[in-house]
Amino acid sequence: MTDFILNAQARTDLGKGASRRLRHAANIPAVVYGGNKPAESVTILAKEIAKLFENEAAYSHVIELNVDGTKQNVIVKAMQRHPSKQFIMHADFVRVVAGQKLTAIVPVHFIGEEAPVKKGGEISHVVNEIEVTCLPKDLPEFIEVDLSAAEVGAIIHLSDLKAPKGVEFVALAHGDDKAVANVHAPRVAPEAEEGAAE
Repeated sequence: MTDFILNAQARTDLGKGASRRLRHAANIPAVVYGGNKPAESVTILAKEIAKLFENEAAYSHVIELNVDGTKQNVIVKAMQRHPSKQFIMHADFVRVVAGQKLTAIVPVHFIGEEAPVKKGGEISHVVNEIEVTCLPKDLPEFIEVDLSAAEVGAIIHLSDLKAPKGVEFVALAHGDDKAVANVHAPRVAPEAEEGAAE
């Protein structure tokens, strides 16, 4: 298992101007919440946070955040990126408490897509991440969606997925059985249909 570690420094210089100055100095402002402790404002080196999040798994993994020598386990709650340049501008982390359930966003990995395509279907991914709730030790790196048995016209819902042990889908718990993917027949251009008829 990869170790996800981030070093940070506490910051007292708050506000928009301070955040702008930090970014100019190649630092990213971030906030750590939760765990029955007050929110903590920190700053992280831009290159260090960018390197960590090159690995998709870091988004759904417990990260060891080292703030001025004090270590705490956190997960990513939200990440704000520059609209066009895509670099990270701000991060929100939530403290992880052992034995206490957490809510996290986990990426979706689709497998077996060749089978429905061979049957003449086209696949649309409706979601690429799912919100889950579980204990820190059960947090999955990703949720796998197997499309190998999907027929043309099929809609795969959250309830069709097998949640890993100890993991609950937040939307399902709230009665929202949302679509994850669908397999539809290719849209044929009208000219092609006319040609076939002749």
